[in-house]
Amino acid sequence: MLKKIALAAVLAAGSSVAMADPDVGCGVGSQVWAGQSGKVPKILAATTNGLFTNQLLGITFGTLGCNGNGKVTAQVVTFTNENAESLARDMAVGQGESLTVLASLLNVKDADKAHFYAVAKSNFANIYSVENQNSLQVLASLQQVMANDAVLKAYV
Repeated sequence: MLKKIALAAVLAAGSSVAMADPDVGCGVGSQVWAGQSGKVPKILAATTNGLFTNQLLGITFGTLGCNGNGKVTAQVVTFTNENAESLARDMAVGQGESLTVLASLLNVKDADKAHFYAVAKSNFANIYSVENQNSLQVLASLQQVMANDAVLKAYV
């Protein structure tokens, strides 16, 4: 069994293009149980990530589904936690005070803010999916949406 896990870890380490599950983070566990849904695979992925303690290397070198370029600051997380409802409402319509503040906290330039609002609105269902039940999950999804946008990827 240990040999199978070690083999899976070695095979997964070569894959640097897969994205990590926002619930369990990046690492070997996210790679081994990629594509599976439900609580059991997520628990197994999180446990494996914890056992291998490889997230630091993954983030440093951009492997195992990790991205070392992300910018989620405590200020952004705190703001998102404290303004969850108004932020969701503003993203749904693509405008509003809380969305403007979030754009500023993410250092989105004034010239790109209208585009940020439009992208947030058009991707609202992805950002606030059923799986994204807390602020960190919402921010991870927003970051992924921004990373996939030609203009906004500069802010991720």
